[in-house]
Amino acid sequence: EFVNLPEATEHSDPSWFGFPITLKDNCPVTRLDLLTYLDQNKIGTRLLFAGNLTRQPYMIGANYRISGELTNTDNVMNNTFWIGVQPALTREMLEFAASKIESYLGVNF
Repeated sequence: EFVNLPEATEHSDPSWFGFPITLKDNCPVTRLDLLTYLDQNKIGTRLLFAGNLTRQPYMIGANYRISGELTNTDNVMNNTFWIGVQPALTREMLEFAASKIESYLGVNF
């Protein structure tokens, strides 16, 4: 309802070490609020690297060409984060993280 989650492509068997989550426009909380809440509950997160590279400080004064509006990269930059799901995490740990996200957003996955 409020998040976009990745899905494995047909006939693939990915080894998820991180799971990107993108908040939809209708999400009732900001990414910062959710990440702060998760951090307070000892759930580690990371931002997905860079997002829209053209908006990064090192691009000031750089010569480059843009094709289109870069809407998706702006969305990733502003609304996506990554939660670790590496093999050392137990099912209980993963369910704890999922339950915290569910309770904060008021949804069930």
